Amino acid sequence: MHTKTLQALASALADKSVSSVELTEHFLKRCREHNDNLNSFITLTEETALAQAKAADDARAKGNAGPLTGIPFAQKDLFCTKGIKTTCASKMLDNFIAPYDATLVTKCQDAGLVSLGKTNMDEFAMGSSNENSHYGAVKNPWDTARVPGGSSGGSAAAVAARLVPAASGTDTGGSIRQPASFSGITGIKPTYGRVSRYGMIAFASSLDQGGVFTQTAEDAALLMNVIAGFDPKDSTSADVAVPDYAATLNDSLHGLKIGLPKEYFAEGLDSSIATIIENAAKTLEQQGASVTEISLPNTPSAIPVYYVIAPAECSSNLSRFDGVRYGYRCEAPNDLEDLYKRSRGEGFGAEVKRRIMIGTYALSAGYYDAYYLKAQQVRRMISNDFQQAFNDVDVILGPTCPTTAFKLGEKTTDPVSMYLNDIYTISTNLAGLPGMSIPAGFVDGMPVGMQLIGNHFSEAKLLNIGHQFQQVTDWHQQMPEGF
Repeated sequence: MHTKTLQALASALADKSVSSVELTEHFLKRCREHNDNLNSFITLTEETALAQAKAADDARAKGNAGPLTGIPFAQKDLFCTKGIKTTCASKMLDNFIAPYDATLVTKCQDAGLVSLGKTNMDEFAMGSSNENSHYGAVKNPWDTARVPGGSSGGSAAAVAARLVPAASGTDTGGSIRQPASFSGITGIKPTYGRVSRYGMIAFASSLDQGGVFTQTAEDAALLMNVIAGFDPKDSTSADVAVPDYAATLNDSLHGLKIGLPKEYFAEGLDSSIATIIENAAKTLEQQGASVTEISLPNTPSAIPVYYVIAPAECSSNLSRFDGVRYGYRCEAPNDLEDLYKRSRGEGFGAEVKRRIMIGTYALSAGYYDAYYLKAQQVRRMISNDFQQAFNDVDVILGPTCPTTAFKLGEKTTDPVSMYLNDIYTISTNLAGLPGMSIPAGFVDGMPVGMQLIGNHFSEAKLLNIGHQFQQVTDWHQQMPEGF
């Protein structure tokens, strides 16, 4: 049962060949069997899941079920979930019980999805390997000596190992697409503002965007129908009509114009991955698309721009964690200043402290114009590159990552090397564009993802291309051995 796609499980529930309770028990059993090895979940909510599953079966019996009613799901542990521990994988929030639900959580509950628990992640979503968690590193099911990617590594590993059919994630600079690539699954980051950020604990407010991990593009389309839409509670939410993402999955690719950025195939890209992406482009050509080379000249500036803007915003957002109102508080503080210093010093991990300090410096008097303002100006240039490209092509195709998943501990002492792993994903966040990674091959037994980037609110087109590619390839059907 766990090898089936979301669509297949929905059909099984609809024809009553399996109940939601049976399905939920099956996946919970898999979580118990494999989570000690993978560390993909921080919290399993077994009682809540079974209660939701029973309610889903009752709704289905009464004819009140939606397309995904009764399907097991998992939430990344930065979406507030009422009455359930929501930690952001940080000691700072180890004792925090959310008093309300994030909008994405509410939408999933309204659709009848059954939440199995909260998945592990890099602390406050800061990282590309899921090694920066207070609860320990997540391991890649394809090779448990390697990282699953980050920051949404727990969700990616759980879906890749089929511990859950689908899971939520967030993407600030590649944190859905990079782990999707490393873990051999489909991951989509929608346009900034397409999915509500209300109740999603913030890292960098102008970059963060919620999305999903699934086996297939078709499954991702079904979930996008659930989570997308305007939310008056979120001031950054876009009031733009939401299409039926599943309705256009089977559209022909004839006449589609695909651009390959020459900057994405330059020094630093593993040659075997380059070959896989070029072969994927040829497959799409055989399906009727045309492929041309394009240029995104400001791509090399994306990482330095991101690592000024994101830390600056994190410095501001994380100032609320002061040991006073909620979260971790140090023992026996001498005075208020000691409370602030020790609570933050003891509550935050090394990577979070590093980014807070960088961001505070970039925003400080005398440096704001030189760093933060300049970064925002170059950000506009990066966005303009994409808009220029979309005058000539419909979508952009390239590698998701320059390498396959690296070994645990390989880059922990070299943060700059870790940051460079996001070279192909960061630009889309800076420009607020949708991006998707889908499986495209393997190098030495490890998955490789190809990235599709579209213009604003073109998620349906990306899902259509991904689905058509998956109709003639089987990379997305491959499973890690032992799971």
